[in-house]
Amino acid sequence: MLLAALDQTITATALPSIVRDLGGLDDVTAVVTAYIVAATATTPLWGKLSDRLGRRPIFQASLGLFLVASAACGLAQSIGELVAFRAAQGAGAGGLMTLAWTVVADIVPPRERGRYQAYIQATFAGASIAGPLLGGVFSDSLSWRWIFYVNIPLGLAALVVLSTRMGAPQRQTQSAPLDWRGAALLAAGVVALLLVCELGGDELAWSSAGLVALAAAAAVALVGFVAVERRAADPVLPLRLLRSRGFVCVCGALFLATCALFSVTVFVPVFFQAVQGTTATDSGVLLIPAMLGMTVSAIGAGALMTKTGVSKPFPAIGLSIMAIALGLLATIDQSTAHGVVTAYTVIFGAGFGMVSSVLLVMLQNTIDRREMGTATAATNLFRGFGGAVGTALFGAVFASASASGGLADAVGTVFAVAAPLAAVGALLVLAVPAAKLRTAMA
Repeated sequence: MLLAALDQTITATALPSIVRDLGGLDDVTAVVTAYIVAATATTPLWGKLSDRLGRRPIFQASLGLFLVASAACGLAQSIGELVAFRAAQGAGAGGLMTLAWTVVADIVPPRERGRYQAYIQATFAGASIAGPLLGGVFSDSLSWRWIFYVNIPLGLAALVVLSTRMGAPQRQTQSAPLDWRGAALLAAGVVALLLVCELGGDELAWSSAGLVALAAAAAVALVGFVAVERRAADPVLPLRLLRSRGFVCVCGALFLATCALFSVTVFVPVFFQAVQGTTATDSGVLLIPAMLGMTVSAIGAGALMTKTGVSKPFPAIGLSIMAIALGLLATIDQSTAHGVVTAYTVIFGAGFGMVSSVLLVMLQNTIDRREMGTATAATNLFRGFGGAVGTALFGAVFASASASGGLADAVGTVFAVAAPLAAVGALLVLAVPAAKLRTAMA
């Protein structure tokens, strides 16, 4: 998870150095987009393969792909090559993100699981802090290529541990062929939809022919996917999951929580830099307390889940706290002290820490072990959509508001829009059927 999460954020501060070396200024954002889109689009396939073939070989395959692609990224001689290798690296990362969460479900009972999932979330939060800083350090002191080379020793160490310490693969007795058509249609639909979110309003106007064509392609692919899944003997994403109230509510709450998270991670630095004139490094440092609050909250919620066997109150309370914090952030202006803004982000982080990993444990507590990888991958898919949609939505809100007012007002409008999303997420959690966490494996 450290490897996969780090590479989502480490490239941002290295992009200027990449452009100076390889050129391709017009295509440089694709270095980030290719990774995120590929990681999100491949998660359902990794989850399904791990259910059928066992976690260890699929985990090893995803890590191997990630490492080979990382080396290739470091050796890239053009921006086009780098984008292609980043897509391959993202495809491997999709497996790492999904299977890290799933393996915990294989080896730890639900009642104990909250603590371990919280450690993974803490790793993700740490990578969010360390990524931009390491990207800047490597670019300034060595070369941007080292942001990819650094993965290799870390990944090889992880591969050794996976190969020597992880249990033998558990295979399902499954005579039905793998649902390749469903996987391909889902991946195509996800890629097209994510590109609509990533490019819309920025590189392409929302009404442009290219964006409309992408949206139409996404719709056609996803409609085709549903038609294929209805007939597939072993669907890559069983549609019966979408008829489960608990599954739909958990995925919806994760989607909205991730949307709200991106309003803070993207626009608090914008506020510090564009409104209050801080440097990029300082704005990143000012977000560290929020990440620490998120980590402490996640670990605390996990410990309480283990002690009480109760999970549902935590994400409901967490999303409510997030909504309150976003309401407070909506009031900030140019005169607001750094410490006040940081305090509001700490409150937000404390709320978010009770949400993501706890919701996943709630879902895994009700899922048959034979479909654990599939269900966990589906939640990661909705989480990825939340980030993409949040970025697009809040970017559009910010652009519209800044055109008719000041930058501080525009940032405040973003937070005002995000607050009710978190509140709706809390209501969705309340609709999830309550279930005591099991003390034994399924």
